[in-house]
Amino acid sequence: MPPWRSTGANAEAESPQYAGQYLLEAQLGSGGMGVVHLARSASGLRLAVKVVHAEFAQDPEFRGRFRQEVGAARRVSGAFTAPVVDADPDAERPWMATLFIPGPTLSAYVKRNGALPPARLRQLMAGLAEALRDIHRAGVVHRDLKPSNVLLAEDGPKVIDFGISRPSDSELRTETGKLIGTPPFMAPEQFRRPRDVGPAADVFALGSVIVHAATGSGPFDSDSPYLVAYQVVHEEADLTGVPQELTPLVARCLAKEPEDRPTPDVLMAELRSLSASYDTQAFIPEQRTGEQLFEPLGERPGNSPGERPSDDLPTHRRRRVPAVPDAAGTDVPPKSKARRRWMAAVAGAAVLALGAGALVLAGTDGTEAPAGQVQAQRFRAWDVELSAPGVEASGMPQCTYGGSALYCTRPGVLAAAVDPLDGEVKWARAGSDQRADGSVQPPVLAGGLLHVVSEGSRRLAALDPATGRTRWSYDIARYDGRIAHVGGFVLLTGPDSTVTALDAATGERKWRHKVGGLTQPVFQSYGGRVAYAVTADGTGTRVTAVEPETGAVRWQRRLAGALSLVGAREGVLWFSSTSAAYADTDAVVRYDVTQGTQRRIDLRFPVAGAQAVVAQETVYLLGADGALTAVDTGTSEQRWRLETSVSFPSAPVVAGKRLYFSAGDGRVVAVDAVKGALLGQTDARPGAARGSVVSGLPLPVVGDGKVFAGAPDGVLFAVDGGGVAGW
Repeated sequence: MPPWRSTGANAEAESPQYAGQYLLEAQLGSGGMGVVHLARSASGLRLAVKVVHAEFAQDPEFRGRFRQEVGAARRVSGAFTAPVVDADPDAERPWMATLFIPGPTLSAYVKRNGALPPARLRQLMAGLAEALRDIHRAGVVHRDLKPSNVLLAEDGPKVIDFGISRPSDSELRTETGKLIGTPPFMAPEQFRRPRDVGPAADVFALGSVIVHAATGSGPFDSDSPYLVAYQVVHEEADLTGVPQELTPLVARCLAKEPEDRPTPDVLMAELRSLSASYDTQAFIPEQRTGEQLFEPLGERPGNSPGERPSDDLPTHRRRRVPAVPDAAGTDVPPKSKARRRWMAAVAGAAVLALGAGALVLAGTDGTEAPAGQVQAQRFRAWDVELSAPGVEASGMPQCTYGGSALYCTRPGVLAAAVDPLDGEVKWARAGSDQRADGSVQPPVLAGGLLHVVSEGSRRLAALDPATGRTRWSYDIARYDGRIAHVGGFVLLTGPDSTVTALDAATGERKWRHKVGGLTQPVFQSYGGRVAYAVTADGTGTRVTAVEPETGAVRWQRRLAGALSLVGAREGVLWFSSTSAAYADTDAVVRYDVTQGTQRRIDLRFPVAGAQAVVAQETVYLLGADGALTAVDTGTSEQRWRLETSVSFPSAPVVAGKRLYFSAGDGRVVAVDAVKGALLGQTDARPGAARGSVVSGLPLPVVGDGKVFAGAPDGVLFAVDGGGVAGW
């Protein structure tokens, strides 16, 4: 084991000499949760290595927060942060290594050199706005932006320290634990509603940071953090000393209500408009050797006003495809000219020299293509906004993959069939009894038909997948959403606990009676021909297996604990177990029906608000805070845990060796299901839901190597599942 040593008067008595394979050369600083050291990699790359204090290394809560910091730092691009090189949150002393960035913190620079001049303040504000835009795009809210977390590098400011609560630095606490952030740079909602903090809180902190850079003190100053908290929530900011041209913009950043603050994009646009000679060059001080401290660099040639870097958001291929009303079941016109043009383009020739011959494929019309030509049908990412004439559609599309088509529904659109290759809408219907609000359920393919539930769960309609025509429909208003599709049947549970079974193909009623003495059962099925009803009564859980054809009870068992069924396959059932004390998921249970054996695997860290999926013998649990845990029920061990930093995600979906889930801002996140590593994520598409919590997120849909998802801006989009790193 490497020796331990002290690194200075203020260091811990036991400081490690190594973090993993990295030799710690000198101490750069110390915070409430850890010490930051200068280190070098084997190739000589300089690194900043944060090592958690020994007293917190044994605390599961702080280990979890450190994992979250590592995950958040890895998700952002690195252009405006210190890129993560390596980390080990599970080490005896958890550590994280980032690229060392020469330059002082803004706090140290202002303390040494005084306030920044107006031009440099504009530049700092623009750089931080750009950094926040990048951070928020990755779905991260920093929550602790302050001068000591801003590094002044040569190429612009860098934001560091993601997601760590500083227990030694904060005297304030919430009812659920230690306050996240530093009082003089926290937004009012961080004191009033700490659970509802969004991106706008970082904009408030940016305003406070600019005031500090302009005056040497913050807009709310007091020796007591309690008085600072009161001032932040109730009093106006003191902007004395802030340059007049920046005062209105800083004041807007410091607005008490999050919705009144500008976004980072708006900040950047308004800063550009302040002056035609806006300087984009770095003001960052140059690092000297020896005992010399940092001094400002001289002016350097800059971009002309017309040559500023673009800050536009990435663009996407989007088509607004009008849906065709089909309430009466009429057919829709053939595909659009755009579709035909696309097909003509992908039918272009590509000569493949195979010795002296050439490969010949069929043309798009079924005839033989000219010799030496190949039909190129390489998939390209697409997006489309589903709509219906006469109805203002809103909300997120929810879809089901049917092989030849993607079947979707959306508030205002009863159903639509979308070509999975290019996003072309084949047909679409607006339900006559629908409103353009509320939530919808994804369609279900059952009995050879497409089953859709109208908004408000008022009616079940079975449509022809090829045309969208209604084959049959059934009034389900009295069943209050207690509906399940099992093995070619639809099971509806009434308020009197009577179950009605319909043939999914014809809508014919097959049987109607109470089942096994169950009270208002809600049935579940996982691709088989068995319906499961699970009831927890506080002392245990009763599991009932029912034949959907007749309603007969196959078997009934009583299991220990408060269990929720998360998967079933070939006589094996998997459950999540809920803690009685905290209502968190604290274990995974595997039950073998044939052998009557029950195996319980306790989790190292309970998962709040868990959603689960089962693949082979592994149960994946995704918590409301983004913690993703893989539990192997075959070996009874927790394989890995990953902090994704996504709040209130969708349920996870596993396809092959990858796991996917959606975030509230419209991103789809891909994870290596074997190793527990983040693989990639799509761009955010928040729409009007920016900065808010979106409930009932639709699951991503995976089919034929493609990943499809609906976003809060109403868009349905598709990406290549094989090119995750390029999303």
